[in-house]
Amino acid sequence: MSGKVIAVGGATASGKTALAVRMAEKYDGEVISADALLVYRGLDIGTAKPTAEEMRGIPHHMIDVADPTENFSASDYERLALPVLRDVLARGKTAIVCGGTGFYMQSLLFARSLGGVAASKEAREKYARIAEEKGKAYLHSLLEERDEESAAKLHENDVKRVIRALEIYELTGRKKSEQHDGWTPRFSYEAYAIDLPREELYGRIDRRVEEMFARGLVGEVEGLLSRGIDEHCQCMQAIGYKEIAEGLRTGQTEGEMKEKIKKNTRNYAKRQLTFFRKFPALRWIEEGFLP
Repeated sequence: MSGKVIAVGGATASGKTALAVRMAEKYDGEVISADALLVYRGLDIGTAKPTAEEMRGIPHHMIDVADPTENFSASDYERLALPVLRDVLARGKTAIVCGGTGFYMQSLLFARSLGGVAASKEAREKYARIAEEKGKAYLHSLLEERDEESAAKLHENDVKRVIRALEIYELTGRKKSEQHDGWTPRFSYEAYAIDLPREELYGRIDRRVEEMFARGLVGEVEGLLSRGIDEHCQCMQAIGYKEIAEGLRTGQTEGEMKEKIKKNTRNYAKRQLTFFRKFPALRWIEEGFLP
């Protein structure tokens, strides 16, 4: 393999896509998305899926690879994305892994051990029942109470790994995040994230939500529901989609839905920043700087 790997992470609305494309142009690269929502076909507006104009002719991978009815986990992402990355490198290109789903990026760039804690069928079945009866968000909240660091790395839709972290805590009394499983890089890489003042980032998030509504986000959600994409499908639990689905069902105004999406997106951005601050060898750069 003669190519190299560059990771571009950080918070939503921080400018990752534009930076990745500029890097691809400079280093003869191709972009591999590491975003838990861009994998879904038909979820375009609410995911800020890059347009052809924004891609600027740069090949983008791991976008529109799953049907909205599918459950898609970090393990599925790793299984599909790893051969793509290796192919990009084998062709002598630069693989630019770009996205805000840190756990996807981590699953691709690192070989990870889950430690020596044996599996417990009883514990897994217990937490699976909790997820079924009370929902994924509630299950994730249990992990936040027990192991905030692990919870920050895991999306609530990645139920299997959320359960595993809860299982480890239940069996050992120790947080999974404290067990230092030992992350071994699969590839040498450079990693970057755009460092924005918090107020500026939140302003961008608010403006992006306004733009999504102007582009027809409510209609996109209505279209998914009319196609039989159930409100409880994994993709519909994403920020922007779940609030509108709930709002349509309960008769909320667009203003109410907007405010909920803005608030939830800001909270998600905080979790993303927490994760990427601990990403090994990541360099925070000013907007406009091209490494």
